[in-house]
Amino acid sequence: MHHDNLILILVGGFVLAFLFGMLANRLKLSPIVGYLVAGVVVGPFTPGWVADQSLAPQLAEIGVILLMFGVGLHFSPKELMRVQSIALPGAIAQIVAATALGWGTGLLMGMSGPEAAIFGFSLSVASTVVLLRAIESRGQLKTSIGQIAVGWLLVEDLVIIIALVLLPLLANMGDMGGGAAIAREIAWTFVKIAAFLALMFVVGVRAMPVILTWIAHTRSRELFTLGVLAIALGIAWLAYAVFGASFALGAFVAGLVLNSTPLGHNAAERSLPLRDAFAVLFFVSVGMLFDPSTLIREPIGVVATLAIILIGKSIAAVAVTSVFKRERHEGLTIAASLAQIGEFSFILAGLGVTLELISKETNNLILAAALLSIALNPFMFKLADRLAGRAEPTEKPA
Repeated sequence: MHHDNLILILVGGFVLAFLFGMLANRLKLSPIVGYLVAGVVVGPFTPGWVADQSLAPQLAEIGVILLMFGVGLHFSPKELMRVQSIALPGAIAQIVAATALGWGTGLLMGMSGPEAAIFGFSLSVASTVVLLRAIESRGQLKTSIGQIAVGWLLVEDLVIIIALVLLPLLANMGDMGGGAAIAREIAWTFVKIAAFLALMFVVGVRAMPVILTWIAHTRSRELFTLGVLAIALGIAWLAYAVFGASFALGAFVAGLVLNSTPLGHNAAERSLPLRDAFAVLFFVSVGMLFDPSTLIREPIGVVATLAIILIGKSIAAVAVTSVFKRERHEGLTIAASLAQIGEFSFILAGLGVTLELISKETNNLILAAALLSIALNPFMFKLADRLAGRAEPTEKPA
């Protein structure tokens, strides 16, 4: 029965994610590696029980919405403005460098121009979850290194959100006719998104504090948590159904609006457990899409993709920080923190597969590189400390 499949995928997903997450933690790796491996285990490419392939993407979509909601809740314009002089050009330069390297590598592997461009762009953006946990575990979140890395990542997040809006339009260019029709369609899309943003930041910013305060006066933790989630999912649906934007953009804006309210911190705290739970299911569902035989069929492609993430992006980050005359250990640590890819890469690549812009084989290369780069990220930090001549991070908070 259908509901039995839902129960099985929830039970199997959470149990295996916990077991492999614990194993990854014991091995000093990110638990996300364990979640991805759990997905591989219950996926169709490995023997044994296979989770329902139709339900997994739907659960993953909820995970994307809540992940983006969390990004919005933690997005700080003040922090970004504080480090914009280096974070903005740094992020743009690294995105351009990684995309160019990926595009060139993709062409050499026989991809078409558009597919190679999406492949490279998917490699250019780091994982918010991985970076924040890594920086926080080193006690550097409030230091200048942490502020630059987080600001850098915020710029990458904004760029990828714009890309998620534009990609479906670019995919349908052939059906739109001439250049004028394409320009009108893009302009109309941005008009609708601008209307949505205006509604949220003019009406929503004024209404949300009143609504949250009214809910808080019930003195019910459950109702407050439920209200926060209802607002997040409701605004995400509004963006999609009425304004033609993506669920991801709507959820991100919902987080931004709630973050600007006096009860924003409380809203973030109350929604965290459910966001974490569905984030786990998101990574498990991504793991289900990965064919491990790619590591055997395309070893050169996997190594080349991984080299772009670990070496190409790191060199770009060190070069930018050197131009801005940051200390050597700062540049190396920032490079290590960004030398991985994660949830946004999965979302972009998944959209590319849905729109038939990239092949499943290319998606597998991205998934393989993501899993390996996340697994190797702790060693990148150790290498950065060694190259900087430091046994451990010693910078004082800014």
